[in-house]
Amino acid sequence: MILNLNARMAEVIRLTRTGQLAEATALLQRWRQKPTSPEVSEGRDCESVSTFRGRQLIEMVPPHSSGSGHWTAPDVDAQHPAAAPIAGFGQLHMPEALRGFLERLGVRGSGLGLRRTAGDCTPDALTDGARFEEYTYANAAGSRMYKLFVPSCYCGNPVPLIVMLHGCKQSPDDFAAGTRMNELAEEQGFLVAYPGQPSSANSLKCWNWFNAGDQLRDKGEPSLIAGITRQVMHEFAVDPTRVYVAGLSAGGAAAAIMGSAYSDLYAAICVHSGLACGAAKDLTSAFSAMRQSGSPLLAQEARRPLPTIVFHGDCDNTVSPLNGDQVIAQSKAGMPLHVTISQGQSAGGISYTRTLQTDENGRPILEQWVLHGAGHAWSGGSPAGSYTDPRGPDASREMLRFFANSQASM
Repeated sequence: MILNLNARMAEVIRLTRTGQLAEATALLQRWRQKPTSPEVSEGRDCESVSTFRGRQLIEMVPPHSSGSGHWTAPDVDAQHPAAAPIAGFGQLHMPEALRGFLERLGVRGSGLGLRRTAGDCTPDALTDGARFEEYTYANAAGSRMYKLFVPSCYCGNPVPLIVMLHGCKQSPDDFAAGTRMNELAEEQGFLVAYPGQPSSANSLKCWNWFNAGDQLRDKGEPSLIAGITRQVMHEFAVDPTRVYVAGLSAGGAAAAIMGSAYSDLYAAICVHSGLACGAAKDLTSAFSAMRQSGSPLLAQEARRPLPTIVFHGDCDNTVSPLNGDQVIAQSKAGMPLHVTISQGQSAGGISYTRTLQTDENGRPILEQWVLHGAGHAWSGGSPAGSYTDPRGPDASREMLRFFANSQASM
């Protein structure tokens, strides 16, 4: 009899609790040798993708009561963090003994796009002369660690800087691995900063995009991210007209906040599977915004449209794709732009609709990719990181192409 995901995991838990670790190991090893993917076998309709991704990509789930303040995996009691489900294994609870057992085994999430547990990744070996180092920034709002990638070709001449904001349950190392951004930075010669959100600030390491106090210029988390950006600009030779910010999910929502609050600092933004600035003001409105979009803020200061590229799967079961439309509308700032729509398909089989909006001079201002049949994951990302869908168009390269055409005026 072939056990399904939940039945197999339940059997592993039972064997572990009864001390039969050899049997549990054998079952897991047999499981890993058959990496079938429901996304492939069941097709790309939204119902099958949403069901699979609802189990695989657990992220940004609000607490059962507004007073707890903790976001957890689906159907998990926030008061019992030790009972959190294993990434990639749905809603089964995992005892601490099994957690350590699985970590020693090196078991990762099964299925396409979740080959490793979030935060458990190490980027590929560095090219000689390149650096990937840890730094800290602190101000009145607190402190944050960040990783900085410096390519081997850096020699003190001004280069672009991209600030990458990870999603929930991720880390700078994990996000770097999944997006391949260090590899691209080495290839194209730019700096990449990865601010890290600690569990002390959010139990799932989510950026607190839904808190009103973390949506304003020079306040809360925006002040920390902007401070990290400026610290890198002070310590390294950075072209101030080519500074960008991008993020996934909660990180995408934070990137939208940074673009709205600091349009003088960032020349362009990328929001992947995220939400517009001000889409929520608290945990209750955050849940509503994620499911059916919210009521985003207007620009925080009078300005021209903010160059923005958006990626969002139309089968995203975590953050409604309507939020991508709102990010575009917010960045457009009501200005008339020329619209061009094209369609295509990635080599991995994901079809997409790409909407480009240009100004009167033909300069790209807004670009939106709707990924048909895709869920809540970085499009075209590496399976070395969590929350990636390798089948899709390469969001990292497309983002860099868009950024290259977006330069701030000084």
